[in-house]
Amino acid sequence: MRLSSSTKLKLSFDAVFYYVTDIQTSIAFYRDTLGLPMVSRDYVARFDLEGVLVELVPVPPGSVVPGNGNARLCFSVSNVEETLGELHARGIETSLIKKKHGGKLAFFHDPDGNELCLWEYAKVEDPREIVKSAVLNN
Repeated sequence: MRLSSSTKLKLSFDAVFYYVTDIQTSIAFYRDTLGLPMVSRDYVARFDLEGVLVELVPVPPGSVVPGNGNARLCFSVSNVEETLGELHARGIETSLIKKKHGGKLAFFHDPDGNELCLWEYAKVEDPREIVKSAVLNN
């Protein structure tokens, strides 16, 4: 049975997650190095990033981390240069800063090589205005 494309799916946000090969190393990176508050730990480790649930999901030893997509976790920062300095002081290598329309960004990696991003919005009164003004091309 095929549903009409006009029928809306009943979806709600759950979490953003990364597969990791060493859960303890990854917890230390996200909690201790980046400062994300860990809210629970069972099979997975869960962090609260301003209301967004970020999960670390372990893969069995010897397994290959699945996927090679282009999704990444992006952190909004008020000053990308200052944040890069703090990451460098913590021993984290980063990319150079790239200027883009609407702001500046830089990249770094977690212990499993997952790419993370820092984004500094261009100076505007309210950064959400940039998002609201974006035009979606269908």
